[in-house]
Amino acid sequence: MRACQTIICALTLTTSVLGGCVASAYAESQWHIEKTIQIGGPGGMDYITVDSVTHRLYVPRTTHTLVIDATTGKTIADIAGQKNAHGVAIVPKVHRGFITDGGGNGAVVIFDLNTNAILGTLTAVPDADGIIYDPSSDQILISAGDSNSLITIKPDVDVKSGQIEAPIQLGGAPEFLAADGAGKVYVNLEDKDNVAVVDLKARKVIAHWPVAPGGAPVGLSIDTKTHRLFIGCRKPAKMIVMSTETGKVVATLPIGTGVDATKFEAGEAFASCGEGTLVVVKKSPVGTYEVAQNLATARVAKTMGIDTSTHKIYLPTADFEDPKPGAKGRPPAKADTFKILVVSR
Repeated sequence: MRACQTIICALTLTTSVLGGCVASAYAESQWHIEKTIQIGGPGGMDYITVDSVTHRLYVPRTTHTLVIDATTGKTIADIAGQKNAHGVAIVPKVHRGFITDGGGNGAVVIFDLNTNAILGTLTAVPDADGIIYDPSSDQILISAGDSNSLITIKPDVDVKSGQIEAPIQLGGAPEFLAADGAGKVYVNLEDKDNVAVVDLKARKVIAHWPVAPGGAPVGLSIDTKTHRLFIGCRKPAKMIVMSTETGKVVATLPIGTGVDATKFEAGEAFASCGEGTLVVVKKSPVGTYEVAQNLATARVAKTMGIDTSTHKIYLPTADFEDPKPGAKGRPPAKADTFKILVVSR
């Protein structure tokens, strides 16, 4: 009897120690808001881009785009002259940055990464919006919602006489996009509840993959190693994990309302949601996807950028007026309250 008691005590102690270690490791891996960078100034907000080498943040503010030192929080430059700036792509090898301006007939503003001076502006298509650089095809890829198209630009385009190539028609209104590094780009079609698969060499859509049980897909990111897309859906609010090999949905996870962006980095997927949450998704030990954390952030902190060298996440937002009874849509931001939340482990 005493021997049995000794064994039970030993097992209990071992289990307790191991459980404590697991709990401690899990606690150490939790994300938290490290600090807030107060920026202020006029303008709205949209996609934020991070240069993980220089640690600069490129932040569209409707009529102008800020360049911010992520380390000090200081504004390095203010690139003016846009009508409705949405996003920024950077191509360090040609020392150029590209800003999508969806206002009017649409444009792409090209600037120098060293001086932040505007080099030129290309006429694009209305509602030029999401933008990424795809190194494998060496192209700037841009989604244009109102034009139902994808447009492409070579990074070394002549800023005075250059033109965009003929737009690729997508069959729906695109939001964001992700490239697989092997000649394909995936584009969320928010109004069609599917992902358009584009063959960049053939310059045409080769498939449409439904995102059900999700709907209204907006945020999109990719893990090229495991061939997975992470799709942020608004109606209903879900993160859809999809195979880029088959187009099949392999997981569906709950997220907050008002998602605008998803990111994948270092084995974790993130969804930034306008209700004020950052949802962290990872694979469990048995290989299934699960929500690892729901971090409270701030209202309308719905887009994000990740510095892949420091593993810090940046979420732009502001302070907002309290919604009036019966009012629909986002309440107005309070003047001079624009800020960026910095999230780290």
